[in-house]
Amino acid sequence: MTTADTPALAEIGVIGGSGFYSWLDDAREVVVDTPFGDPSDPLVVGQVAGRRVAFLPRHGRDHRFPPHRVNYRANLWALRSVGVRQVLGPCAVGSLRPDLGPGSMVLPDQVVDRTWGRPHTVYEASPVVHVAFADPYCARGRASVVAAAGAAGRPLHDGGTLVVVNGPRFSTRAESRWHAALGGDVVGMTGMPEASVARELALCYTSITVVTDLDAGVETGEGVTHAAVMAQFGRSIEALKALLVGVVERLPTDDACACRGALDGLDLPFDLP
Repeated sequence: MTTADTPALAEIGVIGGSGFYSWLDDAREVVVDTPFGDPSDPLVVGQVAGRRVAFLPRHGRDHRFPPHRVNYRANLWALRSVGVRQVLGPCAVGSLRPDLGPGSMVLPDQVVDRTWGRPHTVYEASPVVHVAFADPYCARGRASVVAAAGAAGRPLHDGGTLVVVNGPRFSTRAESRWHAALGGDVVGMTGMPEASVARELALCYTSITVVTDLDAGVETGEGVTHAAVMAQFGRSIEALKALLVGVVERLPTDDACACRGALDGLDLPFDLP
């Protein structure tokens, strides 16, 4: 959608919940076709803190896509096609640690992928493409989040491992204790393959997680419920949006990032947008 003669419509992408629609100034809808089908919804492009931002509701604006049915490949391809090179992926998670209670914000630096049955790569044709993923999140994006939280006086747990399960059901107590024993700090359903596909498209990707509950192996009540998770996320959304404004202001404006060079020297089976 963007060419040398067509300026980018946005430089930063945000994938999140529908509460972000009101976050954008001068917003307009942009429909994008991708080789992987339709994204979860049309992009909405506008301004945040003086920068062009494209927003995409991960589950669709009516929350019609469960985590295992989200078209992660189309979503990220659509963002790149309008010029986005930096992506922020806020998401709701359960805590695997009693000291990270509901309302906590955790900035993960590692991920464990326990999903299955989801298309995990955009490179399904020859030649084979392998991308490095030892450090799954953008270092400069993470630094921007830390700086924004510090400037706002917002408590932030810097670092931790996000365990991504397939969903849509929540974990059993045994699974939850297993995830904690693996070294997990929080558990969610949407972080993969979102992060790895972003790396395959040479996008900077930063996840910011909001704890909505103590996971089944940590809490002592009747277990996690959908209603409780949504209620807590609703209480946290304004603080998250305020934090992300500061992050958008601080994200680098240049391309000097290792994430952008993820495909350097590789023979790709097709051209990227």
